[in-house]
Amino acid sequence: MSKKILVISASPRKGGNSDALCDEFIRGATDAGNDAEKIFLRDQKINYCLGCEACTSNGGQCVQKDDAPEIIDKMTAADVIVFSTPVYFYSMAAQMKALIDRSVGRYTEISNKDVYFIITAADSNKENMQPTINALRGYTEMCLDGTNEKGIIYGIGVWKKGEINKKPSMKDAYEAGRKA
Repeated sequence: MSKKILVISASPRKGGNSDALCDEFIRGATDAGNDAEKIFLRDQKINYCLGCEACTSNGGQCVQKDDAPEIIDKMTAADVIVFSTPVYFYSMAAQMKALIDRSVGRYTEISNKDVYFIITAADSNKENMQPTINALRGYTEMCLDGTNEKGIIYGIGVWKKGEINKKPSMKDAYEAGRKA
């Protein structure tokens, strides 16, 4: 049975290093017969959470009119969610954090998911990626019920667009997609 895989890319660069890893993950997933979709957050309008709490008394619906509800619908429907972000100052990109924050009214609907993380950074020390991983796990492990972390693809030691193409993480992303 094929799985529905949602890849959420917080890369601000089309064809950038984390975006390329997303594409390899998707290639592996579709080669294995799965249905995979990538949402490129850069192309979406996602406002910051206002903290107004209207969603808590409004059936989870936010008062803001943007693309976040549609993405959250897709997160709810997916079997597998891939969270992909470049590392900015040892945390996730703002685009990813904005989406996570906007799920506040409906995060309890995003349950029983397999999750993967794709992390890219100029820093080549994998241990230095831990703050970013911890932030993502804070959401997936502490807030979403029944998640199962399946893997992390580290694209480290890359800065300029395209540097990832020479790294073993491209194969890692493809293989993770095939196993998803």
